[in-house]
Amino acid sequence: MAVIVTAVLLIKVVPVFAETFSSFGADLPAFTLFVLGLSEALQESWVTLLVCIGAAFYGFKEARFARTLSTTFSADVPIVDALESVAGAAGNALYRDAILKVRDDVTTGVQLHAAIKTRKMFPILLQQMTAIGEESGALDDMLEKAAIHYEELVDNSVDNLTSLLEPLIMSVLGVLVGGLLIAMYLPIFQLGNVV
Repeated sequence: MAVIVTAVLLIKVVPVFAETFSSFGADLPAFTLFVLGLSEALQESWVTLLVCIGAAFYGFKEARFARTLSTTFSADVPIVDALESVAGAAGNALYRDAILKVRDDVTTGVQLHAAIKTRKMFPILLQQMTAIGEESGALDDMLEKAAIHYEELVDNSVDNLTSLLEPLIMSVLGVLVGGLLIAMYLPIFQLGNVV
């Protein structure tokens, strides 16, 4: 929200002030010049910034290995095909590549838990649950339990983080908007002192 508010102010509001300041003919404060320069840079490269933000969200997307594999495996999809689907749904290039390597290992006859264990990016609990599921013949149930565990863990972490970050976010938003307002009105106050 802070990024959106700041971007709107820099793209729409600051240029209006810039036109007004150009008619003053006086030297502008350094802080105002900095904000005007930031506004011009954002107006020139807003598409690049938008693409970078989108790429960052895509790159940090949480992998959904256990949930997708459990769903496809319980639907009687063969394990190799299920791993192919899981790789496509991972949403992260590193996890996709690791899952495809797991699929290749399983294709050559390696057990799923052993193939997962060789990839260091999967948690130990997932490795253990997969091993138990393979030994008991209830792989889909064990993967379902692992998925529920990790989803609850993520939900709890997000809730805790959100409650901790709310005051910080409000402070940052206040500083950003307040800083922009001060930068835009500082020349007007200085002009009033001269007159």
